[in-house]
Amino acid sequence: MASDTGVRVPGFAIAPALLGVALLVLPLLALISRASWSTLVADATSEEAFAALWLSLRTGVAATVLCVLLGVPLAVLMARSSTRVAQLLRALIAVPLVLPPMVGGVALLFLFGRTSPIGQFIDSIWGISLPFSTAAVVIAQSFVALPFLVLSVEGSLRAAGAGYEQAAATLGAGRWMVLTRITLPLAAPGLVAGIILCFARAIGEFGATALFAGNAPGVTQTMPLAIYTAFNGAGAGRDSAVALSLLLLATAVLVLLLVRAWRPGALK
Repeated sequence: MASDTGVRVPGFAIAPALLGVALLVLPLLALISRASWSTLVADATSEEAFAALWLSLRTGVAATVLCVLLGVPLAVLMARSSTRVAQLLRALIAVPLVLPPMVGGVALLFLFGRTSPIGQFIDSIWGISLPFSTAAVVIAQSFVALPFLVLSVEGSLRAAGAGYEQAAATLGAGRWMVLTRITLPLAAPGLVAGIILCFARAIGEFGATALFAGNAPGVTQTMPLAIYTAFNGAGAGRDSAVALSLLLLATAVLVLLLVRAWRPGALK
């Protein structure tokens, strides 16, 4: 078998590659086959399912906005810092990507819990407790989604280089003008891709949310938690769980299509 480059694909790689594709695709097909298509809309819009869906969308948007506000400056700092500083920041940012989500939830609980200094400070100033609240969902989602946006924007900035920024500075442009007129437009493809990936990761978050925010319907029960609860015999029925699973699957496919459309040269 020959590729578009004219290089033949090794024969020994074909069978394992097909098995790999089957491992990824067959479970999804099994999920689709279990859907009750006659009641799919009703299952997806039941009271419990709609509450979980609406909460996931609201918190996912809020987490994405928070990630943009914090992540874009961080990405600019990484892209324009020395190699040593950038490597250190990149290693720290990548920790949530490899950290088990449950561990992240425990860490957030210890950081913002009522017995922690930060938790006590927040309680004394605003009279609120973050754990097991809707705000905790947003924080947990931001914790796991932020690296996707930062690394995407940083990669886009590094690929663009600093030549245009230096030229604008020599012509008298201030730092704010360089940032808004040069830096961010150059990073637009990476920024859009990062936002899309960030949102998709946020609405699919489970482990950190379960431990830090809990699983209260209408307050902290997002779609992944509703699916888990349904398959354990509580809350919405299993048909609703399958319907919500299909919604998350459709979201993932849409995300992949949007990211692909924003890749450089994708429309050529």
